[in-house]
Amino acid sequence: MNLRLGLFAAASLLTSSVFILPQASAQRGAPPPLPEGPGKQLVMNVCSTCHSTATISRAAGFSTAAEWRSLFSTMIELNDAQATTIANYLAEHFPEDVSRRPNLIAGDTEIEIIEWTVPTLGQRSRDPVEAPDGSIWWTGMWASLTGRLDPETGIMEEYKLPPTSRPHTVVPDSEGNIWYTGNSNATVGKLDPTTGEVTEYETEARDPHSAVFHPNGNLYFTAQGAAVLGRLNPETGDLAEIDVEPRPYGIKVDSKGTVWVAFNGTNKIGALDPNTMDIRYYEVPDERTRVRRLDLDGNDIVWFVNSTMGKIGRLDPATGEITQWDSPSGPRSHPYSMAVIDDVIWYNESGMRPDALVRFNPQTESFQSWAIPSGVGIIRNTWVTEAGNLLIHQSSSNQVGLVKIN
Repeated sequence: MNLRLGLFAAASLLTSSVFILPQASAQRGAPPPLPEGPGKQLVMNVCSTCHSTATISRAAGFSTAAEWRSLFSTMIELNDAQATTIANYLAEHFPEDVSRRPNLIAGDTEIEIIEWTVPTLGQRSRDPVEAPDGSIWWTGMWASLTGRLDPETGIMEEYKLPPTSRPHTVVPDSEGNIWYTGNSNATVGKLDPTTGEVTEYETEARDPHSAVFHPNGNLYFTAQGAAVLGRLNPETGDLAEIDVEPRPYGIKVDSKGTVWVAFNGTNKIGALDPNTMDIRYYEVPDERTRVRRLDLDGNDIVWFVNSTMGKIGRLDPATGEITQWDSPSGPRSHPYSMAVIDDVIWYNESGMRPDALVRFNPQTESFQSWAIPSGVGIIRNTWVTEAGNLLIHQSSSNQVGLVKIN
């Protein structure tokens, strides 16, 4: 195993820096032309430094300039004159697409959503987790960093990772080290927060994606583009990798030690033996089905999002029986993340604007949902805290969030 060691200092607290992604990397093909009008050139010059202008039309719009300004202020710092011009232009030419409003369902459960804007704007913060000391960590994928948040004080600090890593996911170990998947440099890395030291383990898979620690001490991970599942022994550095069905995505471990894998390239869910690395597949009805994330309830029943069909589902591993329910906002709702808290299902409707957080009670088969305050992006992954609350994020607007469930 080729091991590379480096020392990376923590960034200053609450900086106002903006990470700029090279335009050639951000854009895929020619975006549609922007409408003519005052501010067009400014939008092209400012907004397209980080993403294609096609992203603007996909945002589903806002009804006021103030709402547009509130959004892009979480992405980039501008002076008042430029911010006003851009906000007025966007409000005039990109009004709200009302067809994408979520169908919000009332209910008796009360929640509080707290959101923080991360220090480095433009980093695409994602996949927050809770460390053993109660701190919240996230990955800034586009800026190749990971960050730490004290939820009691709101103080944040950021740790630079190798610049080519573009970490997709972070996972804490029992000692407080932060492990990440190097999605762009084919590595799995470990950050020691006490020293800032980073250790990297090279993988055969080109794009490590999501990861989970197993009770046996090993780290298991997916590699979506490479169609690979991997197992890393943190003590020895030994790595095992196997080829699997297309686009393995979310990954979780049940109470018996089986590693469950969601597949975003086929209509299947996989059950991996952690020792032999043999995998068994369960087929979800309808070949159009794609599963991004899944989780387990107290009886090791597998719950999953059927992203392409606008459904959530339940798989009983003992019988192979699959049951599905339509999400409240319909077939275009694109359920994405998934977490189970006290056998109640939590997920989001990422195709809606704002992004909607949904609660499903399997006992009553009833839904309740809320609009995410900064919900112009997508919750791509969630984490259940020790207190039974939910960590969320909005990568487009560089937010990390805590959902307190009362």
